[in-house]
Amino acid sequence: MLRIVMFTMLLLGAASVMSANSAYDSNDKNAYSIWGTHNKPSPIYKPGEEMIFTIKVQKGDTPVDGVKLKWTRTGDDGITRRGECLSAKDGIKIKASTQQPGFVRIYVTAEDENGKKIEGLKTTKSNKYIFFDGGACVEPEKLQGLPEPKDFDEYWGKQKKLLASVPLKVLEMKEVKGNDKVNAYDVKIACADKMPVSGYLVMPKNAKPKSLVAEVGFMGYGVKGANKNLNAGKDKIYFHINAHGIENGKPKEYYSKLSKTTLKGYAFNKEENSNPETTYFNGMFLRIMRALEFAKSLPEWNGKDLRAVGGSQGGLQSLAAAGLDPDVTYCYAWSPWCCDFGRTEKKRIVGRWHVKYTPALNYFDPINLVKRANSNCELSIISNLGDYVCPPSGVWIAYNNFPGPKKMEIRQGCEHGYRMKNYPKFTISSKDKLILTNDKKEKL
Repeated sequence: MLRIVMFTMLLLGAASVMSANSAYDSNDKNAYSIWGTHNKPSPIYKPGEEMIFTIKVQKGDTPVDGVKLKWTRTGDDGITRRGECLSAKDGIKIKASTQQPGFVRIYVTAEDENGKKIEGLKTTKSNKYIFFDGGACVEPEKLQGLPEPKDFDEYWGKQKKLLASVPLKVLEMKEVKGNDKVNAYDVKIACADKMPVSGYLVMPKNAKPKSLVAEVGFMGYGVKGANKNLNAGKDKIYFHINAHGIENGKPKEYYSKLSKTTLKGYAFNKEENSNPETTYFNGMFLRIMRALEFAKSLPEWNGKDLRAVGGSQGGLQSLAAAGLDPDVTYCYAWSPWCCDFGRTEKKRIVGRWHVKYTPALNYFDPINLVKRANSNCELSIISNLGDYVCPPSGVWIAYNNFPGPKKMEIRQGCEHGYRMKNYPKFTISSKDKLILTNDKKEKL
């Protein structure tokens, strides 16, 4: 087993410890939080190089000492370490390293004098307690997923023929309330799957033929209708679709019923995922292609600028859009879901909420699809170092495999549903081969 150097944190200081009854209010300047960073200009290290994480407990913006902290170090190398210490105003240090390409994760929580977790700033819907969740990596440019299926292109050629067998037909185009600058429509379009494409189309009033950029927006995981974003359509064609082809703009009871019946746990059914043609992703991706086809059919489209945008599940879909349609010229993906389905086979760390791997899922893995993107398509992607709903290893592999101009923003201390206050961020660009942070530049 590869050796990992891990130093135990020292117990620093001993002052009064805060109560677990701290205010749970994002607007409270006296609320508690945990902040952390690492010791280099970038979160990228060499094999065996020491990573030093500085962690602070803060009351408002003021560091405090004497708070009991518990930390866990895990990593793609399979090694786990744990420890405890007291906070210090200048921060406590957690040291780690790894010899192999991959990520190290540092997770820290705080307790009061009674051993209860400390509440603080609002974090995620499921976690009201203060924490730090972040990490760093070694040689992430070397990370790759499982080999793609040998008939990958054949499979998608077959699916595109299936889609083409269903004529592009608008089943419904109902005008809904816009404003003085834009028109808006609730649209349904015939598709090869059981469900149609369903979304809101918004565009400027009196737009001239061939005058507008077209942008297709995709949604995060959940059972809900598309967003009627009037502002997004003020200067372009904006077509925002829901993931399922269901109705838009219905009362919440409609979506609640679907989430408890037809769409309960969608995409997680391992039996469905054993066959690429029965997995939920197959219908979803057919709707992606048909939505792009519809946007390109509009007379107002300028014929050259086609954008795909989304976050989480929407990021998965935007990456898939770039890989499935060579006309896509720009792809934005915030913390995209399902990159590197086979990560558990590679023994990389994941969170508890992930789709269990089957070989059939390789046909839908964004890390495989993005290889087919147009070499002129531009990618902008965001990775959160504490996000293990969408692990940074998979996001990085998608970045590695994308053939066109690309940049990635990396955020320290941020999870999937939480952004640490004043989080450090770093930007990698294929253009200059540098990682940028706080106006500093470091060669990759």
